[in-house]
Amino acid sequence: MTAGDAPLSAQDQPVGPGAAAAASEAAGTDPTTPAEQDARRKDDHVRLAVAQHAEPGPSDFDHVRPMNHPLAAGDRSQVSLRTTGRVLDWTVPLYINGMTGGTAHTATINRALALAARETGVPIGSGSTGILHREPAAIPSFRVLRDLNPDGFVLANVNANLTPAQARRSVEILGADALQVHVNPAQEIVMPEGDRDFTRWADNIAAIVDGAGVPVVVKEVGAGMSRGTVERLRDLGVAAVDVSGRGGTDFTAIESARRTDGGMDYLASWGQSAVEGLLDASSVDGVDLLASGGVRNPLDVVRALALGATAVGVAGGFLRTLLTDGEAALVARIESWLTQVGDIMTLLGARTVTDLRRVDLLVTGPVREFCELRGVDAASFARRSGL
Repeated sequence: MTAGDAPLSAQDQPVGPGAAAAASEAAGTDPTTPAEQDARRKDDHVRLAVAQHAEPGPSDFDHVRPMNHPLAAGDRSQVSLRTTGRVLDWTVPLYINGMTGGTAHTATINRALALAARETGVPIGSGSTGILHREPAAIPSFRVLRDLNPDGFVLANVNANLTPAQARRSVEILGADALQVHVNPAQEIVMPEGDRDFTRWADNIAAIVDGAGVPVVVKEVGAGMSRGTVERLRDLGVAAVDVSGRGGTDFTAIESARRTDGGMDYLASWGQSAVEGLLDASSVDGVDLLASGGVRNPLDVVRALALGATAVGVAGGFLRTLLTDGEAALVARIESWLTQVGDIMTLLGARTVTDLRRVDLLVTGPVREFCELRGVDAASFARRSGL
């Protein structure tokens, strides 16, 4: 294993943004400045997120079963992984979702993620870039996503409180092709230093859309989206919505673990899964749907695509591979997933990602109950192919 392939360590000597926070913590004192608090929070998020992905558990994806039609299987050489929506046009239907940035340790992570994206051709999102507007020293930890991946598709990530000018500045700094705006009220409520007023988000998102200069994607951070939310975002001019459901990295649990007052762990697994979000929004036109949250393997990717997603994002699982096994292992995992997605498409007789939306899906168990409660015709998904 070469030095470049070795697993990354959280114990690297801190330099740049986050160094003061790390030094304060090592000395047994709490970071006191806003910049130090930001840095510690971001490094806490990485540590706690990786711990959540030690063992993939049950998922709502298990309740979406593609129907097997043996004589409908196709020719692998005819399968294309290119995915196109109303705005997005990507060579593959898989992307590395926004994770981190802003500290010395996360800069090292972003460097490795950028190289993995470059090697595999998958789009990549940044972590929240709000810190770089307060701490210019944090810029290189985000800019590395473009510098090491000059021809890739990069999404800059911002929170819904940034001004349109700040959001556009994030796009410019990263040389981003699109902007992600994350909406995360449950995380903020549990976060000790989080926001408590979300009433301005919709108007601000509309203003960001007008001023971004690139397509805008709005995403949750693991609590899911409802049909009504997707419709409202579409009407605000958003190009795509990542339903980002529960089952993957749980930020309410992460923020609860960071609290010193006993936490709010009873809010863990708050919200809807990506599967439920895709089903709930299946009747919504005029906006691309993306899916993330609890995606464990290539079959889950295909399930999400068959439920209507234009592409599927993975964050925590890829992060754990990177930090435990190294950059080369992450590249190999992504390449293997892409190959297997094509293999499963062949099995289902789908030559394109769009063809997957005609595959018969058996929606069962609690997901079917969700559909009944929300007025979604789950049975119609089982009879799409006519076979």
